[in-house]
Order: sequence, then C-alpha cells, then structure tokens
Amino acid sequence: MPLTVQDVDRFMAARPRLEAIAYRLLGSAAEAEDAVQETFLRWQAADPERIEVPEAWLTKVLTNLCLNQLTSARARRESYVGEWLPEPLLGGDPMLGPADTAEQRESVSYAVLTLMERLSPSERAVYVLREAFDYPHRDIAEILDISEAASQQTFHRARRHVADGRTRVEIDQAAARRVVEEFLAAAASGQLDSLVRMLTADVVSVGDGGGKVPARTKPFEGAVAVAKFLWGLFKPAESKRAVLGGSPEIHVWTANGEPAVLAVLDGRVVGVMCLEVTPDGIAAVRNQVNPDKLERATAQWAAAEHGEPLFRVW
Repeated sequence: MPLTVQDVDRFMAARPRLEAIAYRLLGSAAEAEDAVQETFLRWQAADPERIEVPEAWLTKVLTNLCLNQLTSARARRESYVGEWLPEPLLGGDPMLGPADTAEQRESVSYAVLTLMERLSPSERAVYVLREAFDYPHRDIAEILDISEAASQQTFHRARRHVADGRTRVEIDQAAARRVVEEFLAAAASGQLDSLVRMLTADVVSVGDGGGKVPARTKPFEGAVAVAKFLWGLFKPAESKRAVLGGSPEIHVWTANGEPAVLAVLDGRVVGVMCLEVTPDGIAAVRNQVNPDKLERATAQWAAAEHGEPLFRVW
C-alpha cells in the first residue's frame, strides 16, 4: 500500500533524529545516510496503520540496521590501511544532532566517537540512545530486545569504558579559536619548545589516509615526538604540494564540537585536524585526510561563511 502524505511527513519529521543516531553509531555520515534510507524503505513496505508508535518503530529498525552494519564494518576495518578514524562533521552540520546538554555535546565529539570504537555494537547502541538521546532504559530494552536490567548494566559498562582517563571539557568558540591559533603559530614557525608546552606529556597524534593519502600507520606518542611530527607536517616541501596538487589554505574551525584546523585547496577540504583540549594541554591530534571521508565536509564548507584563511601552508 503506498504511503500517504502524512506517512511521508511523519518519516521526514523523524529523519534528523534518525540521522544523528546513525552517525553516532557508525561514525560515518555516508553510512548513516544509507541506514536512514534503508529505514525509509522498510517504512514504505510496512503498513503504518498497524504501527502503534511510529517513532519507536523507526528507531528500532534503524538501530538494528546500524548494529548489523557495525558488525560487518568491524570486519572490513581489520583490513583497512592504517588507522581508522570517524568521518568528521564541521560545525553547523545538522547531523551532529542535539547539543543542549554537556552529555549530548560530548557524545558526538571526535574524541568520544573514537573512544566508542572500543565498545561492542550493543554497548555502543545503549550508550548512544541513553547518553545522547535520553531514551529510558525501558525503551532501549524494547529497541534492542534485551531486559531493562541488561540495558542498565550495559550502559554503565559502556560509560566506564568511554570515561576511562578522559576529563570532560567544555570550550566555547572564542576559546577554541585561541587554542588553535596558538597551536598553529607554534607548529608553523617550528617553535618546538612552545609546541611541546602546549601538549600533554602523553599526547598522541593519529592520522587516517585510508591508503589514498600518505599517513603514518601507527600513532606518534609523547610531546616531543608529536611536536616534531607537527613541525614536519607544516614545513614546506614540493613533495607535499605534488600529492595534494597545490598549497592548501589553513582555516580555524570546529569539527564535532571540538577545535579544529581545516586545510582547504580550491574549495575542497583536504584535511581536518581535530584537537582534543584538556586542562593540561592538547591531549590528542587526530588528522582525517582520507578524501572519501571529507566529501560531506567539503559540501558543508561550500555552504558556510568562512572568511579569509589564517595562512597558506607550504
């Protein structure tokens, strides 16, 4: 039976929430869009008149599609070239979802999305539904076909895994910009001592090139090693221009609610560097340069008011 206008409108009203859930579960905007589209097809094939609570039905279908996707994605990531990092979303992207509470903002941060890779698919689903979308354990149990007690236990276990060694930090746009500008000034000028002072002693730097753009297959660890890597990254070299096809502009921005550095070449985002800022300094530098994971960022960048670059690198 074809969907009525009201049925389509009901799905479209739920779509932003479904996309935000799927992105947090999968760490990929492209895969999240596919999961939501498949949910629509299931909705289209169902008889909405027989569905008592459509919003709950849609969430259940989507979540279980994502759980299946997570299981197969983990198998694919075992053969992924180098380190795997999530697809970054620039500030203002509607897929970032609700950001009213500290828990909601943190649940979509690049740092937490990376940490959630430690969780099992079911732990990740419970954590996202409870922490980011405030679903009661009774509803989560219904969505995942588990008991309410199991949902509570899984949530506490997942939260403990994510929180291990992490301090929640809120940083506003102005403060984020200052952090990034000071960081860039030190990195681009080769002031190693200044750069080391801005990093925590156990800082890590991770890059994801997906086998398409050069990126180290193992993280750099420790302030001195990371500072030297960053200095080398910003040091001019013809080989770098040859790889990207020119000299990218450097912009200060936010990605997933965290301060970020964007490298943009001819309107195309060619790199997003997400900085994890703590009270003790920058604790992680995560670089996404896989072009497949920057297509949405490029589209968002084209639609944004972004002004002049801070400088042009190389």
